Amino acid sequence: MSDNLVLENITKTFGSLVAVDNANLNIAPGEFVCFLGPSGCGKTTLLRIITGFEHQTSGDILFSGKNLNNVIPQKRDFGIVFQSYALFPNMTVAQNIAFGLKMRKIPANLIEKRVEEILQLMGLGKWKTHYPAQLSGGQQQRVALGRAIAIKPNVLLLDEPLSALDAKIRLRLRIVIKKLQQDLGITLIYVTHDQEEALSMADRIVIMRNGEFRQVGSPWEIYKKPKTSFIAEFVGTSNFIEGVSRKDHIQFEKYAFKVSETYEADSKKVYLAIRPEDIEIVGLTIDPDHCTASNIVEVSTQLVTFLGPVVSIIVLLEGKEMIINIPQKIFEKQRIKPNDNLKLYFPPDAFHIYSDMFKKLM
Repeated sequence: MSDNLVLENITKTFGSLVAVDNANLNIAPGEFVCFLGPSGCGKTTLLRIITGFEHQTSGDILFSGKNLNNVIPQKRDFGIVFQSYALFPNMTVAQNIAFGLKMRKIPANLIEKRVEEILQLMGLGKWKTHYPAQLSGGQQQRVALGRAIAIKPNVLLLDEPLSALDAKIRLRLRIVIKKLQQDLGITLIYVTHDQEEALSMADRIVIMRNGEFRQVGSPWEIYKKPKTSFIAEFVGTSNFIEGVSRKDHIQFEKYAFKVSETYEADSKKVYLAIRPEDIEIVGLTIDPDHCTASNIVEVSTQLVTFLGPVVSIIVLLEGKEMIINIPQKIFEKQRIKPNDNLKLYFPPDAFHIYSDMFKKLM
């Protein structure tokens, strides 16, 4: 029997509040899946249901074909790393890592061998006799990870494990976690509200909003083909244009934009989304001969922000702010300044078209 973890019609309600709404997912052995969404979307509740710390209102959790609904957390053989490291302050690094093994009554000589393996794997050998208070946040998180994988879990579940760390440590630990998951071939479920974490680490991303799965796909699919205006905005950044659908174009103010994506041409209000990096600067990033004339617009720059590898430019298009991102190397060729006049090109195949617009306060 394959060691798939399967969620079947999982729903969780708290009174009238639906925290998780009919969630279905089949996670393959060795897959890295990320639950991504804003605070309060149900992702941590779903993780707690998988671990057994929360019981679903309806639906089934299956692992290797076995129903886990009535299996207590300790018997599920899942490793868990919480947002708070939950280390024992009166235990050394080695003792913290050994804790789960002792609870399983593993022989002492095997525990010692396994702890040494984990210390080396996590780069914690020098700190084995240190206590949590003597460690940095990044080191404490490594101990928590080491303790979770020491028991050789069937599935490793991480609940926003890097949110309390500074940016550079988060980046380093993302690499550690991804490499660890690949080297061990372990099934990993990762909960985060940080879209960069999800895009850089996961094999598949599950976008959650208001307790529902809104899109499931690879990082590339989620970023390049967002199914809703919410996903287009939440994952990365998008510029939105409100227009009216016509037979062969979308009308926005005086502009008649050609759009490659199919749509209903019935004079309805629609919303076009385009990524900042997909907008071209005519004569700088694209030759005018390669442009569809109707999709060229003239703008004035408002703000230029240097962000290292990328330069962000804010322009006004018919009174609406738009963001353009260009590589720093391109910016070096032409130092764009505020109040410069630019011609922008919106490629027809770079637009995504939506029939409605999400409300940011929801």
